Amino acid sequence: MRPTLKHVLLIITAVLMLYPVVWMVVSSLRPSDEIFREPGILLKNLETGNYPNGWDALAHPFGHYLINSVIVALGTIIGNLVSCSMAAYAFARLEFRGKKLWFAIMLMTIMLPIHVVIVPQYIMFSQVGWVNTFLPLIVPKLLATDAFFVFLMVQFIRGIPRELDDAARIDGCGRAGIFARIILPLMVPALATTTIFTFIWTWNDFFGQLIYLTDPSKYTVPVALRAFVDSTGTSSWGSLFAMSVVSLLPVFVAFLIGQRFLVKGISTTGGK
Repeated sequence: MRPTLKHVLLIITAVLMLYPVVWMVVSSLRPSDEIFREPGILLKNLETGNYPNGWDALAHPFGHYLINSVIVALGTIIGNLVSCSMAAYAFARLEFRGKKLWFAIMLMTIMLPIHVVIVPQYIMFSQVGWVNTFLPLIVPKLLATDAFFVFLMVQFIRGIPRELDDAARIDGCGRAGIFARIILPLMVPALATTTIFTFIWTWNDFFGQLIYLTDPSKYTVPVALRAFVDSTGTSSWGSLFAMSVVSLLPVFVAFLIGQRFLVKGISTTGGK
């Protein structure tokens, strides 16, 4: 009886969690005047025109904003993979003065909300002329600013036997060689986890991209979706939901492709 009840509760929970997504997909196929008038997810009148209308509704085709989001996402992924893996290797394998103190300070930055640092960051990037470019969204990732991923990789590297380092050192490898030839190939699950999380968080980021991107030609997908909502009451809800469905597809595909690495990467680190 208990397993049956457990499965029933899990199914009910899954339905409740998926209902908003299903409602959005159904609403993208409804006429705009019926979206909030017709409750539920039953589709009475099919309106496929929301997709072509939404694709060409803004100043640029929606594909332009998808490309912008891809550029930002790829830049942040490369930045996190390079910088966080190097920082993690230093904390996990190297010995230097104040190592524990710096590691603790790095972990404390996880507790800092973005609203605390956004003002001084904006002032700094404005002074160097980076506002309204992709640089403020990408360059900080090259400095290992995402402490969560550094911690994730540190825990993974600590699980790799040090005997492999000693064997490589006997064969003539230095610190860089050990990192490139031994540690990195074994870190594939952690690197894949970092890639997936970075892609999802960057793709869905709205606040940071709204702050730094003011030119409509530089808009990413979250900022472009905001343009469909008009405060005067003439919002194109059908087109908005249609393009929201389109914007969810890359995240859905990325999760499906990387699900195996995601589970393995989390289960083999301190984040399990």
